[in-house]
Amino acid sequence: MKAVKSRSQGFTLIEMVVGMMVLAVALVMLGTMLFPQADRAADTLYRVRSAELGHSVMNEIWGKRYDDNADANGGTPCGTNGLPACTTVPGPETGESRDDWDDIDDYNGMNQNSQMLDSSQTYADIYPGYGLAVTVGSGNVTRLITVTVTTPNGEAITFNGVRSNY
Repeated sequence: MKAVKSRSQGFTLIEMVVGMMVLAVALVMLGTMLFPQADRAADTLYRVRSAELGHSVMNEIWGKRYDDNADANGGTPCGTNGLPACTTVPGPETGESRDDWDDIDDYNGMNQNSQMLDSSQTYADIYPGYGLAVTVGSGNVTRLITVTVTTPNGEAITFNGVRSNY
């Protein structure tokens, strides 16, 4: 029998260079495509929390009557059938606490430092870093409700609703 001579095991210089090139291309692709997605994931979370805040405020406002002078049960708009005219200056009545807001114009000027309903906490306590601004237009027939939520990275997301005097 003839002895088989064993060859030394290892990589050639060309194989090493090709391997480093493949690794370099893979790292560049990861660095430009995959890693920046982590920043975008935070933006998505901010938008979801903004939607949660904006919708909860809008739903609370939507559940209130149109105006102090409108029929509390609906059906009779203010300024008709002997009811006084609608309020012309939106905002809470003097001395009215947050829990007493009973119509949509009371919410005009609400912001992140306003107390939450039935709570001693503010919106800033629950949503740190988020901004909140609510405006309610004045009108006898319709009012535009605008809720603007600003995310911690500065993106402003606006929610609009129109309420009619009915």
